[in-house]
Amino acid sequence: MASTADISRGMILKLEGSLYTVVEFGENKTARAAAKVWARLKGVDNSRTIEKTWNSGDTIFPVRVERKTFQFLYKDDTGYNFMDNETFEQIAMEERLVDAPQFLKDGQEVSVLINTESDQPMSVELPDKIVLKVTYSEPGVRGDTATRTLKPATVETGATVMVPLFVNEGEVIRVNAKTGEYVERVK
Repeated sequence: MASTADISRGMILKLEGSLYTVVEFGENKTARAAAKVWARLKGVDNSRTIEKTWNSGDTIFPVRVERKTFQFLYKDDTGYNFMDNETFEQIAMEERLVDAPQFLKDGQEVSVLINTESDQPMSVELPDKIVLKVTYSEPGVRGDTATRTLKPATVETGATVMVPLFVNEGEVIRVNAKTGEYVERVK
């Protein structure tokens, strides 16, 4: 057990029988009333996003989570299949439990969050930035670089990313996996 003073971003809490990740949190102090702690929570085992407020010092129930490195193998009818890099054990995860499935490519290393109480995999997180090859992109118009104009480009995983006009087919780019936005060209 812990108190609201222990809340941190990324912490996983058990709340009303479900597991939630703390996305954002803060404290509201007023002159007359006791301080309140608020948090924006994203469901780990469901797709809900909620906001919760506690009185300062209230008890919260964090869940111990272990982060293990797995390798993406393939996708089939059972879901996305991953292999533990240490034990070579394979697990299948549903698409809703994968952070950004459109950016997964064969052999990519990901982090799997495992609930230490039940040894159940809870979710799959991709690295923050992923290097992908552009497989299709319309050529940019020469001289049209005065503004930050973007065009769609298809990457090797089949996802579409908005890129600047100077990015061409066959180039390697870095993409933010959380937002799906172009970051930079990779030399």
